[in-house]
Amino acid sequence: MRALLVVNPAATTTSARTRDVLIHALASEMKLEAVTTEYRGHARDLGRKAAESDDVDLVVALGGDGTVNEVVNGLLHAGPDPDRLPGLAVVPGGSTNVFARALGLPNDAVEATGALLDALRERRARTVSLGLASGTPGTDDEGVPERWFTFCAGFGFDASVIGRVEQQRERGKRSTHALYLRQVVRQFLGERNRRHGTITLERPGEDPVKDLVLSIICNTSPWTYLGNRPVYASPDASFETALDVLGLSRLSAPSVARYATQLLTSSPERGPHGKHAVTLHDLTDFTLHSKVPLPLQMDGDHLGLRTSVTFTGVRRALRVIV
Repeated sequence: MRALLVVNPAATTTSARTRDVLIHALASEMKLEAVTTEYRGHARDLGRKAAESDDVDLVVALGGDGTVNEVVNGLLHAGPDPDRLPGLAVVPGGSTNVFARALGLPNDAVEATGALLDALRERRARTVSLGLASGTPGTDDEGVPERWFTFCAGFGFDASVIGRVEQQRERGKRSTHALYLRQVVRQFLGERNRRHGTITLERPGEDPVKDLVLSIICNTSPWTYLGNRPVYASPDASFETALDVLGLSRLSAPSVARYATQLLTSSPERGPHGKHAVTLHDLTDFTLHSKVPLPLQMDGDHLGLRTSVTFTGVRRALRVIV
């Protein structure tokens, strides 16, 4: 087997020595080329090159969810074709590693490498669904390039939190769960006097869902993790179905406290619920519109402001070694 290993040297939970050990272990089982990323978007470029090559059977992403997202967007730059494209394998090296953990992989890079080698020897793989976001025809965002996401996207409040976290990381702060929680509080306090309810969800054949404050789009469950605690925004979401949506129509102090508690105590059987919560399951096509530009995030990456985003749930989009 011929494999490309894409290594993010800034991965927060793996040292240079650990990465060397992992590379040696993988190289003992396959013909391996290891490439260290050098700039934002480099992993995407490497994934695209692998997709266009006839010499690569597998792409291994060693890094966090951002690295995985870039590799996936490179592999699928010309569209999904799981029978032809190289398979994907993930060795978690980030702070949260939602995609890898949702696949059932250990959160430790060494253990995950062992699981990957076992899967290769036993020829274990699965084909997973993915989400695709694009600009909406007839709007100012029509020309925005398509982008795939592996586990979640967000439009509105949670994307604003991601943006705040990225600003803190650019100032030298470490990406920790405490940092995220602080930014949630600051975002809420910063918006509490602003007008809410600017998002409308439209889907074919159904009445629009109006006046949403935030919208979280899930391709799998859990939505994220706080340390080792899984958080379920859309418990029914899975890699076998299309996309699930959690929308909230109020962010007052009592409602924030209620829904935050529900998220922290969520389970595979029950997520956030109540009269201000909208839950939609297995959507293949829908659009989110906003009266004002709002931030968009995918797989934890802040992508700037949008007024309209069209989402597509694509079943059987990518073959993953697990």
